[in-house]
Amino acid sequence: MTNLFDLSGKTAIVTGANTGLGQAIAVALAGAGAGIVAVGRSAMNETERLCRDAGAAFSVVQADLSSLEPIDRIVADGAGIGERIDILVNNAGIIRRADAIDFTEKDWDDVMNVNLKSTFFLSQTVARRMLADGHGGKIINIASLLSFQGGIRIPSYTASKSGLAGLTRLLACEWAGKGINVNAIAPGYFVTNNTEALRSDPKRSSEILNRIPAGRWGEPSDLGGAAVFLASSAADYVHGVVLPVDGGWLAR
Repeated sequence: MTNLFDLSGKTAIVTGANTGLGQAIAVALAGAGAGIVAVGRSAMNETERLCRDAGAAFSVVQADLSSLEPIDRIVADGAGIGERIDILVNNAGIIRRADAIDFTEKDWDDVMNVNLKSTFFLSQTVARRMLADGHGGKIINIASLLSFQGGIRIPSYTASKSGLAGLTRLLACEWAGKGINVNAIAPGYFVTNNTEALRSDPKRSSEILNRIPAGRWGEPSDLGGAAVFLASSAADYVHGVVLPVDGGWLAR
C-alpha cells in the first residue's frame, strides 16, 4: 500500500527554521523523507543535526526576511539540493507588543514586512517555478489563532495573521487548478520565544492555560503531523484551509 505521507525525494524550504515551530516542522518533514532548506537569521546547528539524524539532505540559508533581498537566493538554494522545490513552509514571523494607542509605525512595518509581505513574495517566486515545470507543489503558511480572533496589544501581528489567512485563500483560489495546494496551520499557544512574555506573566499564563481544553501549552513537536499532512499527497484535494492546531482553544 502506498504511504500517502511519504515525502521521499521531495525538497522543502522552511523559513524561521532555527528554533521553535520552524525547527519542529523541518524535523517532521525530514522524518517523512524530505530534504530541507532551512532559512533563518541565526545559526541552525541543532536543526541541522536533528534533520541529518533523520537521514535528510540539509542546506542552510542565512537570511533576514524583513526585506525581499534574500528571496532569490533562498529559492536558488532550494532548487540546488533536489531536482525542484516541492514544498514551501512560510513560518518566519515576528511580534511586537504595545497598547494600540501607543503603537509605532516602525513596529507596524517591521511585523508586516516579515509576516505578510515577504511571505507573499517568497510564495510568488516559488510558485513561478512550480508552475513552470507543471508538477505543482505545496505551500503551507503558518497563521495563528489571531487569524480568527483579535487579541490584545499586538495590532500588527493580528493584522498580519488575519491577512495571511486571507492570502492563503486567495492563492488557493488562483493556484488550486494548477496543481499547487496552498493551506495554512494556525498554532494555538505553544512554548516558543514569541510566547515567553505570556508564559512569564503568572496571571496571563493561568488565564490562557485555563481556557485550553487539552490542559497544556503546545509543544513545537505537536505541529509536525499537520505539516507533514499538508505537505503530502494525502492533502492533494485540500485547498485554502486554515487548520487550527490549538489544543481545542477555538472550540471553547
